[in-house]
Amino acid sequence: MAKVGKKYAEAAKLFDKQKQYDVAEAIDILKKMDTAKFDETVELAVNLNVDPKYADQQVRGALVLPHGIGKSKTVLVFAQGDKEKEALAAGADYVGADDLVEKIKGGWLDFDVAIATPNMMGKVGRLGKILGPKGLMPNPKVGTVTMDVTKAVSESKAGKVEYRTDKAGNIHSSIGKKSFDADKLVDNLTALVDTLIKVKPSGAKGQYIKSITVSSTMGPGIHINQYSIKGAAKKEEN
Repeated sequence: MAKVGKKYAEAAKLFDKQKQYDVAEAIDILKKMDTAKFDETVELAVNLNVDPKYADQQVRGALVLPHGIGKSKTVLVFAQGDKEKEALAAGADYVGADDLVEKIKGGWLDFDVAIATPNMMGKVGRLGKILGPKGLMPNPKVGTVTMDVTKAVSESKAGKVEYRTDKAGNIHSSIGKKSFDADKLVDNLTALVDTLIKVKPSGAKGQYIKSITVSSTMGPGIHINQYSIKGAAKKEEN
């Protein structure tokens, strides 16, 4: 068994690893944990009963959480002309075209979100091998290939998160900071789970959500009873 730190071990004593907790209780336990000296990110892990290798079982998208994620994202926009001006006015940190393509080819990746207008994708497509593995490739499915750059930049700055199933059908996403009020973390968690249910793929059969776990950056995972999440569980049953 792998060794864990003293703070982690003490935090693990605050709950029963085999139990599923109501969402509010789980967040309350998490906030009581003394696991780090910095403001930890709160992460949600949802295991879905899907096989992403099939097109009709893939889950991918994005949403703006009600209370953001407590972090200001650095946003890059591939655009020219009026759309370049629009992106800058919306608060984009970097805007350009060939200059940014060449800079990224040289190894520069000092940004969190990449947005592109559709006419720029011919140039941006050349960066697929660099941006793809980092999860930074603009994609229309998550709203980052669009002519409405004002909306895309504003949403990214406001706390938009992307979600995508990994090979095992897991979704991992930040839902805020540990310093957030408990009710804000509950709201963000509920919004994400509710969205995952709304985008349930046609190929998913049986119980769609297999497990939900919440944790902080340095803390242990707490299992959540999905039926305690207001409104979300009922929608899955229907």
